[in-house]
Amino acid sequence: MRFNNLKNDKGVAGLTLLLSIVVMLFVIGLLIMIFALMGNGLEDSVDVSTSVSVVNETLTSVEETGEDLAGSPFKNSACAVTIITNATGNLVISTGNYTATNCNIVFSGESGSHVNNSNWNVTYTYVYDDIGEAGLIINDTILALGGTIDWFDIFIVISAMVVLILLTVMIITSIRGSGLIASCGGNQNQGSA
Repeated sequence: MRFNNLKNDKGVAGLTLLLSIVVMLFVIGLLIMIFALMGNGLEDSVDVSTSVSVVNETLTSVEETGEDLAGSPFKNSACAVTIITNATGNLVISTGNYTATNCNIVFSGESGSHVNNSNWNVTYTYVYDDIGEAGLIINDTILALGGTIDWFDIFIVISAMVVLILLTVMIITSIRGSGLIASCGGNQNQGSA
């Protein structure tokens, strides 16, 4: 029994190799994306809720545009203001003179008020989601996975170079086989000195 179904592509010169590498890199990229998305979901699930109390944090020149508290940049932070005093006279600023929203303090009293555009001391607590030890490990893994795609362009360039080398070898072989270049054979006199 003879097997005549062997693949005999002519004129492709390694293009199937290049196509295989591009497809392989696409599949690897897809898997990296899936693992990164899964890691992101895992990272959110291992967050630890942390509470911090702050006494007399000084906000400078609080006015209508507002000032962020130190607890504002943390993940899912929520601030609860206990008391606000004027930094110069330690007078309590009533709740009618400010609005606290998402760890941001805004002056909301009358514009001629003596507390507008002055320094305030804010005592408050804030709760935020801390990443924790497991979250740090997951985050490092996600970053490492994301860094692997930096090598993709190198793989594509190397495989393109292999295809070019294969093309060059095919061209040289076909030129030699065509008889355009005489081969240096055994009994020809090359001339001797």
